[in-house]
Amino acid sequence: MEKIYIDHNSTTPVDPRVIEAMLPYMSETWGNASSLHLFGRAARLGLEDSRDKIASYLNCRPDEVYFTSGGTESDNLAIKGVAFALREKGRHVITSSIEHQAVLESCEFLQREGFEVTYLPVDEYGSVRPDDLKSAIRSDTVLVSVMYVNNEVGTIQQIDELASICEKRGVVFHTDAVQAVGRIPVDLSNSRVSLLSASAHKIYGPKGVGLMFIRTGTPILPWQTGGHHESGLRSGTVNVPGAVGYAKAMEIAISDMDEIQSRVGVLAESFRMRIQESVPDTKFNGHQTQRVKSTVNFCFKGAEGEALILNLDMKGIAASSGSACTSGSTEPSHVLLAMGVPPEIAQSSVRFSFGRSNTTDHVDYAVLAVREVVERLRSMSPFYAKT
Repeated sequence: MEKIYIDHNSTTPVDPRVIEAMLPYMSETWGNASSLHLFGRAARLGLEDSRDKIASYLNCRPDEVYFTSGGTESDNLAIKGVAFALREKGRHVITSSIEHQAVLESCEFLQREGFEVTYLPVDEYGSVRPDDLKSAIRSDTVLVSVMYVNNEVGTIQQIDELASICEKRGVVFHTDAVQAVGRIPVDLSNSRVSLLSASAHKIYGPKGVGLMFIRTGTPILPWQTGGHHESGLRSGTVNVPGAVGYAKAMEIAISDMDEIQSRVGVLAESFRMRIQESVPDTKFNGHQTQRVKSTVNFCFKGAEGEALILNLDMKGIAASSGSACTSGSTEPSHVLLAMGVPPEIAQSSVRFSFGRSNTTDHVDYAVLAVREVVERLRSMSPFYAKT
């Protein structure tokens, strides 16, 4: 049986070159980067070298890069840290209705703490309208958080325009860029983004390490206490091997970005077109052009999403019904519902996210498998009527 992984938005395998870069910091240079002795200083050199490299890739200052345990921690730190730092100024926060749960649940936490949260709607493609943001900002708005690239449908937001709107109104702007950094160009020197979250394991780096970009002068309070690590903003012994691996993964992703994204995008587009041609009653979700091309999201009318995932798995194909962080939920995707997809259709969604290892043979096999599984599930459904 074929084993085909088409779930790269959930996680990616660690690149062998990344493993090679990390190994010395697990076997030889294994000291605590906060220690003053030679073991600690050696680890600190690796940590700061990684910070310098990542800053150069993002075009920001090294002291604006903070290492965390991943995107979820970074989102929590950004949203809670800024909101509480500015709570005397105002208690109004704005986000979008299609954010990752790390953002949505952080905002729900703020609501329980007396903050007011406005959830911006999106259009049928999953895009936030800049005019909606302009209308939502109030005198007591202290923070806006809108994701760079949606993890379920791949839509790319107008981040620079949204950030500029916030800067003009004196509002801090955060973006969850977990699905953007290393996949599309991100230049922080030409953007007014105040804070940015990212994670290594989405770009063939190790799990358990992420970053938080915090532009100099942005007000923020620590959310994790217990020491003076990461300039006092994020307590806890820093994952030096992870930081080294992240820097290497970002180096590879950025140096090969055009070639990789072009090749992967061609594969994903071929898959998208062939599915739409060969499987009737199929709805493609997301923007046709303003999206990361490696992400393809479909609704298959009359075939329940979880059943599709399980049946594809039995054929050796790994896909997803949405975010890996909500894979246990039986509810329709909140992203698709926000885009206006009816619940009964949204329940049939599957996300296919392609990566470096995928081939044309994988596409051929996946198209046939999807068609076969959808047809079989529809044949067993008492509710499906072909249109």
